[in-house]
Amino acid sequence: MRAAHRVEDVRAAEQALMARLPAGTLMQRAAAGLASAVSDLLGGVYGARVLVLAGSGDNGGDALHAGARLARRGARVEAVLLSEHAHEEGLAELRRQGGRVVSIETAGEPVVVLDGIVGIGGRPGLREDARAAVERFPGAAMVAVDVPSGVDADTGELDGPHVTADVTVTFGTLKPCHLVDPAAHACGSVTLVNLGLDLPEPSLTALQADDVAALLSLPEPFGHKYTRGVVGVRAGSARYPGAAVLCTSGAATGLCGMVRYVGSAADAVRTKHPEVVSGAGRVQAWVVGSGGDDAAEQALAEALGDGVPVLVDADGLQHFEGGADVPVVLTPHAGELAAMLGTERAEVEKRQLEHATLAARKLDAVVLLKGRHTLVAAPDGRVRANTSGTAWLGVAGSGDVLAGLTGSLLAAGLDPFDAASVGAWLHGAAATYASAGGPISAPKVAQAVPEVVRRLLG
Repeated sequence: MRAAHRVEDVRAAEQALMARLPAGTLMQRAAAGLASAVSDLLGGVYGARVLVLAGSGDNGGDALHAGARLARRGARVEAVLLSEHAHEEGLAELRRQGGRVVSIETAGEPVVVLDGIVGIGGRPGLREDARAAVERFPGAAMVAVDVPSGVDADTGELDGPHVTADVTVTFGTLKPCHLVDPAAHACGSVTLVNLGLDLPEPSLTALQADDVAALLSLPEPFGHKYTRGVVGVRAGSARYPGAAVLCTSGAATGLCGMVRYVGSAADAVRTKHPEVVSGAGRVQAWVVGSGGDDAAEQALAEALGDGVPVLVDADGLQHFEGGADVPVVLTPHAGELAAMLGTERAEVEKRQLEHATLAARKLDAVVLLKGRHTLVAAPDGRVRANTSGTAWLGVAGSGDVLAGLTGSLLAAGLDPFDAASVGAWLHGAAATYASAGGPISAPKVAQAVPEVVRRLLG
C-alpha cells in the first residue's frame, strides 16, 4: 500500500531522525536519490546539460547537492539562484565539482531542469521570476524535487502558476499532492527515495495490486451462490434501460454469487444476462440509482429500508440526505457532489480532498468521488486515492459498471470503505486491460474484470 503523510508529520519525523544522524546526512541521502533518478531518466549523465533552479532552504539544498553529484559524474551543471538565501553548503559543493552559477538569461539549453524552487512548506503559486525561469526551457525534461513548486503539498490544490513535472522525486514518504488531483497530475511519474523515517499512520493511502488481492472475498470450497452473496440492482428506467444492463454487467462479473434485478428494464437485462434473477427477494446489498430517472427516489427508499448496505449512484444521489440506518456508499462525480453540498462543480474539482471528506462526514457515508484519481473517503477521516485506470475510461456508462461492480463486493462481504476502494481499483485496472492503449466502451470494461482478477490472483 502506498502511504502519503502530511507536511507536519514529515517534518517531525525528519527532525527526529536528524537528531540521531551526523549533520547533513539526510540531505545527502535525498540528493543521492535525486541524482540517481536523473541518471535513470537520461540513461547516463556524462556530457548532459543540467539546469538547477534553486530556491532557499533545504529544497534548494537537495537540488544543489544533487547537481554537484551529477557534475562529479561528468554532467555540465548550471544553477540559477532564485533566492538570496541559497543553501550555502549545497552551493559550495556544486562549485567544487565544477558547476556554475548563471542567470536565467545566460543559461545554456538544458536537457533536464531540476525544480528546487519551493519545497513542501511552500504556498500554492509561484513568483513571477520563478514562473519565468520554469517556462524558459519548455523542451527540457522537468524533474521536481520533493513536490512540484507551486502546488499545495497537503491538499493537492493548485492556485496560480506551478511546475508541471515529467518526474517528481520525493523523499521519505509520498505527500497528499502526489495522489490527489489536480496537483497529482502536475507531478508526472513519482519516484520515492527512502530516508528511513519513522512515520505515524498515514493520512491518505492508495491500494496496490497485492492489497486488492488480499481484500477480495474468495469462494470457500463448500460455498454456493447464496453464501457468496446476492447483490440487488434497482437501476434503469424507460428512458435509460441501458443503465440497468450496464449496472448488472458490472455486478455479474463473478465477484459475488448472484445478481437480482428489480425494475422496469427486466427484459433488456434478461436478454443480456440470462443468469440475472428478476424480482424481489433477499439480498446482501443493494445498488440504486443508475439511470433511475423518476423512479430513483422510491427505489432508494425501499433499498434503505431493507436493512442491508446500499450503494447510491447517479439519479439516486439527489434523494439521499444522510442519516441512514444502514451502511451507505455514494458514487458521485464532481458535479453530483457539488449539488449535494450546495456548491459549484469547479469548487469540487479544485479542492477534491476537502469536498470528499466533508461529504463523508456530513452524510455519514463512504463517498467515492469519481475522477482521474478517484478518492474514497470514510466518515472517520480515512481516505484512499485510486491510481489505476486510463483516460479512455471517460465514456458513457462506465459509472454504471462501477456501481454494479462495487455493489457486488459489498454483497460479498467487504465493508463499504474496502468495497469502494477495491471496486475503483478493479474498474480502473479492467479499463486499462480492455483499452490496450486505445478506445474502450463501458461493456468492455465489465467483460475485462474476470481476467484482471485471474491475473491478480495468479
